[in-house]
Amino acid sequence: MKMISVENVTKTYGEKELFNDISFTIAEKERAGLIGVNGTGKSSLLKVIAGVDLPDSGEIVTPRDYTISYSAQQPELNYDLTVLEQVFAGDAPILVLQREYEQALLELSMHPEDSDIQQNLFELQKRMDTLDAWEVNTDAKTILTKLGIEEFSKKIGELSGGQKKRVALAQVLIQSPDLLILDEPTNHLDFESVKWLEEYLGRYRGALLLVTHDRYFLDRVTNRMFELEGGNLYSYKGNYAAFLEAKAVREENEAAAIDKQKNLFRRELEWIRRGAKARTTKQKARIQRFETLDSQLASVKSSEKLDMSLSGSRLGKQVFELESASKKYGTQTILDHFDLLVKPGDRIGIIGRNGTGKSTLLNILAGRIPLDSGKRIIGQTVKIAYYTQESEDMDENKRMIEYLKETAEVVETSDGKTISAAQMLERFLFPAYSHGTPIRKLSGGEKRRLYLLKILMSEPNVLLLDEPTNNLDTQTLTVLEDYLEDFPGVVITVSHDRYFLDKVAEQLLVLKGEGKIESYYGNYSEFLESENAKPVQEADHAPKKARETKPKKKRMSYKEKKEWEEIEGKIEAAESRLEAISSEMASIGSDFEKGQALVEEETKLNEELEYLIERWSYLSEAAENE
Repeated sequence: MKMISVENVTKTYGEKELFNDISFTIAEKERAGLIGVNGTGKSSLLKVIAGVDLPDSGEIVTPRDYTISYSAQQPELNYDLTVLEQVFAGDAPILVLQREYEQALLELSMHPEDSDIQQNLFELQKRMDTLDAWEVNTDAKTILTKLGIEEFSKKIGELSGGQKKRVALAQVLIQSPDLLILDEPTNHLDFESVKWLEEYLGRYRGALLLVTHDRYFLDRVTNRMFELEGGNLYSYKGNYAAFLEAKAVREENEAAAIDKQKNLFRRELEWIRRGAKARTTKQKARIQRFETLDSQLASVKSSEKLDMSLSGSRLGKQVFELESASKKYGTQTILDHFDLLVKPGDRIGIIGRNGTGKSTLLNILAGRIPLDSGKRIIGQTVKIAYYTQESEDMDENKRMIEYLKETAEVVETSDGKTISAAQMLERFLFPAYSHGTPIRKLSGGEKRRLYLLKILMSEPNVLLLDEPTNNLDTQTLTVLEDYLEDFPGVVITVSHDRYFLDKVAEQLLVLKGEGKIESYYGNYSEFLESENAKPVQEADHAPKKARETKPKKKRMSYKEKKEWEEIEGKIEAAESRLEAISSEMASIGSDFEKGQALVEEETKLNEELEYLIERWSYLSEAAENE
């Protein structure tokens, strides 16, 4: 079995230590997801494993013939190549072989009698058979089409940023390496492309390591989770849902340990306040222990989850209204005599395939793009905050706290309290020691988080969000979703993220293209179910009387009678074991592996108990008919 081993790897970025002495392995066919707050070093770790960057210490150990392909968030492409040329420009063995074969064919056409060229072509054909490389060209076009790229001869320099990202993704997917590393692969993909990628990775024969903000994608694709936190790496078996359960157990255990630390801290604090008459070795040791506890508890405080139920400006009855709105770009129709009424409290998601004009509609509502015809009416009390896909131009030399104070020194919470800019930074996962950091030293994700915080601190009553999940980590997204749940104003968002839309949007505007826009009342999953159900509903022409016919009740079989006699005992046994598991979880300390095993057992028992109760209900009704 092929396996990659990361052994005692450490990496720093400037003065910041990203991860310290971490070790783990990824086995063949493992599907690992990597999560962590932006700035903790997720992308840096991917680069180290891919060989793009070097660790400060430690090593990456692989078998001699082990291959790795890496798709970066910001891919480096040759703008002079066509789409298809770029896809085949990689140095993976299968791509190199493909180019050599094409070159040999060209040489043979020029010198058909040359025996050396003929022999070389014969050897290349055998290698093509071995690597199953004959369908690479067809596979590349299929993958590009599924990712929404259909003009294969178009120059890379003519593509949009999202299209370039998809070409780079196609380039690594066709290489079929032993380890496929993907950094935010779902960015700039519409729902159909994301769904196809899920299915493709489900069939993938090699190992996978990915970073993504798309929690549904993460849950469906992975069977192992890594979490980077505080320079440490934690490993969990299972998908994203299993990770959440296991992490909850770990944090409960850590909370118990923190309570013990706090009690010790109080005793040390009392001693230090009294003062030591003589600085003996023993007393110096106590002072050092006090300082250690103080720093540990400070770090715990800075990592607490964000709570930001900020107040917004008062919003009147009128928000937005579009009357017979029309907009075209060249020959493409975005809006065609479109009417829209946005009311206070609305939660609207804008969805549709790439290129249908989602961001354009958001820009029209924001007043950044004028209509060709029709009216845009905005209420007098509307105060817009617009989170765009591109961050505003930041003064890279400005410090974080200064940048934030340009918007507000303090903000008011929904319960009337005030919070300073520094406190908001801490609540938004920027520890106190980092507030003086120049913006140029932040990672891309940290800059996006700071930009989002600045927008929210402006106390708007209408939020326009254009792909807010791109380049934000799952923890920040959870915080944002919680904030939006209590936000008293209007939220209108463009997003491809199914999880985010399910939590935020109560109404959808579905852009079909050519100016056709449909409204749907409900969340994204409900919309997808309704779309999938349509063919079934249309084909359901069974007579009403036939559908209402109920099957006759059958008498209990001997096997069912025996099951009925035993089922209550099984239910009691399952419930007793669940109680025992709950007690064990409270006393396992820092044994995370045991905690995860208990979580898995608890999940299975809950499923079994649910089945037993359903059977009990069925058998109970059957027993009454005996």
